Amino acid sequence: MKEPINIFWFKRDLRLLDNEPLNNAVSQKEKLLLIYCFEPSLKKNKHYTSKHWNFIKESINDLNIYLKNIDTHIHTYNKEFTDVLKEIQDKFLVKKIFSHNETGLNITFERDILLKEYCKENSIQWEEEINNGVFRGLKNRKNWIKKWRDHMNSPVVLFKGEKNDFINIKKNQNLKVKNSKILQKGGSSSGIKYLDSFLDTRHTKYQNNISKPEASRTSCSRLSPYMSWGNISTRYAWQRAKEQIQNGKSKFQLNGFTSRLRWQAHFIQKFEMECQMEFRSVNKGYQNLVKPINKKFISAWQKGKTGYPLVDASMRCVVETGYLNFRMRALLVSFLTHHLWQPWQSGVIHLARNFLDFEPGIHYSQFQMQAGETGINMIRIYNPTKNAKEHDKDGIFIKKWIPELKKIPTPLLFEPWKMSLIDQETYDYKIGKDYPNPIVDISETYKYAASKLWRIKSNPKVKEESSRILQKHTNTNRKAFDD
Repeated sequence: MKEPINIFWFKRDLRLLDNEPLNNAVSQKEKLLLIYCFEPSLKKNKHYTSKHWNFIKESINDLNIYLKNIDTHIHTYNKEFTDVLKEIQDKFLVKKIFSHNETGLNITFERDILLKEYCKENSIQWEEEINNGVFRGLKNRKNWIKKWRDHMNSPVVLFKGEKNDFINIKKNQNLKVKNSKILQKGGSSSGIKYLDSFLDTRHTKYQNNISKPEASRTSCSRLSPYMSWGNISTRYAWQRAKEQIQNGKSKFQLNGFTSRLRWQAHFIQKFEMECQMEFRSVNKGYQNLVKPINKKFISAWQKGKTGYPLVDASMRCVVETGYLNFRMRALLVSFLTHHLWQPWQSGVIHLARNFLDFEPGIHYSQFQMQAGETGINMIRIYNPTKNAKEHDKDGIFIKKWIPELKKIPTPLLFEPWKMSLIDQETYDYKIGKDYPNPIVDISETYKYAASKLWRIKSNPKVKEESSRILQKHTNTNRKAFDD
């Protein structure tokens, strides 16, 4: 007779604190097996790189330090979850699987559909819980904000697992990681340290510096990778911030932070309900927008060699560090899709691969919004020179990431192509040789992009589609498995 057990499947919820399905799992009478799968299908997926998998490994090692105290650990496999499940079934009677809903890419949703079918065929009960106030199966978002607030205000779930709750079927092997002095380290322990320092002191200039590419690196919370991979729950961070407001910390600064936590969930919920945006424009009226692929432009954008200092510094920074503040992310997308007039699909994968905090719901929603293809927002075409003068006025960020321009004085830094011959001789700099000339003239590309986008936006059919998106928010794909 096979021993009955349950499984907890870690996905984008690599935490013990405020992990509701995990606590539901340890409350069962059956022993619990903890599993994480480095699924080959995802490791091959073009959205992910080694920096993501390294962060996940660090997160698992961090959890195992605590779990060692109760004589258990997370069992890791380099296999698809269903294949691992089949192996475990050969030795044990799997009664239940516990996990969070995952608002991920289409590949993970299709995987979950197949797994649900397999569970039904094998009399396995799969219990899923909402994650961070994102709900599956909603018909519209009419009452979503109330549901989200109720979730945020509900008690944080404390981990209650004890030694006798778990079963181990193989020895724990510490996952090999690549240590980095540049990339943020994965794990709840690191995430909580970032949260503590933000709430203690770093938040004091949050609203002031949020748009500045260099100052934001310390003034912003830097929690995004820890939330994207589930090291910290949104609810925990939200309640900690509200608690600090009650204790007298800056209401203005911290309310700005909690407001963005709400917007984070808003966009993930939007992706949950409009998940086809992974493949097509949110507003169907933009699907026929003609943007011929220019490989030279795309390559220059990816390499940080467009000739526009703030664009290039932003790209080089995110490729090396995995982090960039929101305005600079928007600038990169706008420059690609407006000034270079390239389709959003030509850049969405590149940035996903380089954002350590890659979160599908936020990534695709924001990419299309900044590309102007939702039809429900103002068309924003960012001027990289104007933004550089406003948000990096001393050139600290630009000079940090573009050493070719380090010796150029600030007044000349933002438009180096305008340097006179005397300036070039004075600073030993050759236009177009030491740093590229601009690949486009943004005064001309702005006019072209604006006229094209406004013409489409004014089309009655596009307006009608925009109204549908804004008002109805119809669920186009992902439905609750039980529907």
